[in-house]
Amino acid sequence: MIPLKYNVRNLRVRWVTTLMTVIGTGLVVWASVLSFGLTDGLEHALRITGHDLDLIVLRKGSTDETSSGIEQKTASEIAALDGIARDANGQPLCSVEFVTNLTKPRRGDGGTTNLIIRGLEPVGRSLRPDFKIVQGRDVRPGLNEVITSERMAQRFQNLAIGEKLEINQVNFEVVGYFESAGSAAESEVWSDTRDLTNARRTPGAVSSVNLRARDADARDALIKRITDDKQFQLSVIRETAYFEEQMSASLAIKVIGYVIAAFLTFGAMFAAANTMYAAVASRSREIGTLRALGFPQSSILMSFLLESVLLCLMGGLLGCLATLPFNGLSTGTANWATFSEVTFSFRFGPNVLAQGVLMALIMGMLGGIFPAVRAVRLNIIKALREQ
Repeated sequence: MIPLKYNVRNLRVRWVTTLMTVIGTGLVVWASVLSFGLTDGLEHALRITGHDLDLIVLRKGSTDETSSGIEQKTASEIAALDGIARDANGQPLCSVEFVTNLTKPRRGDGGTTNLIIRGLEPVGRSLRPDFKIVQGRDVRPGLNEVITSERMAQRFQNLAIGEKLEINQVNFEVVGYFESAGSAAESEVWSDTRDLTNARRTPGAVSSVNLRARDADARDALIKRITDDKQFQLSVIRETAYFEEQMSASLAIKVIGYVIAAFLTFGAMFAAANTMYAAVASRSREIGTLRALGFPQSSILMSFLLESVLLCLMGGLLGCLATLPFNGLSTGTANWATFSEVTFSFRFGPNVLAQGVLMALIMGMLGGIFPAVRAVRLNIIKALREQ
């Protein structure tokens, strides 16, 4: 078996070619891992939003909250059903909510897009993961106030603390920023339900009822009770399923990302192959000497293949490290299910980085196999005569 230090020495001697190949491979892996991290961030934001015991009650036939409408009386009857979990004060974890879309401008002349405005009761905060006010304060009912996330304030005009958001010619003052574990809730603007419905000229309107069941059995019983009752005429969706259906945007990004990654990998594979072909051509005498010393063809094949893999793995590691400064960087995209903006952060966890390293490994193996085969097929006598 040819020692590994032989390959390391050759890479060091041909440092210019090695450096160019490493940088080229690193750029390919960097671009691909960025797209993987973008998809993972979006999926995380939607996945973490759903709680296994949470239910969303909508009007039958509605696919999302913005297109749903429930009578106030019916919503109150649902809130009184048995099986709903209660907080430390004995209050049912059930929030009657009104959700609407408004077209608002982005900052920096970034055009306009739909913005989700949610009116909810104080108990609704308990139904969102790790809700907390991080700057300013929460809204006070009756004062036309809103809160949102800092990421939304950075992306949209009139959403910074102290600014005023116009809703149906009524100004709502932004009084605080909140966080909710990076969930989809951070893509919304929240207000008091009555304030929002009054501004929209639809007092008493209800879009959905969000609730948490006491346990799994109670959850299943509530689903059956509400869907089977013809008086209600409602549908119940488990929150986890509701947000899984909204992952269509992430699926599109994922498909595009993998297609781009495949083309980039194909091109990088040829770059690695050219480098290794040049290495074989310039080291013909070395190869002949190794054969003359008794090293079998399999050892030479594995040595050149290993050299190609090492070359691409260095580029892959460099590309993965170059993505780390983007970890947690906020961005956003359109949610095709609700036709609104959803904000999220890049995520470069172990699975995403492992995909980048795997790409580099594939580049090295496919790019190095043909030059390695050419090396073992060299005629020993002709190779020893090479200058």
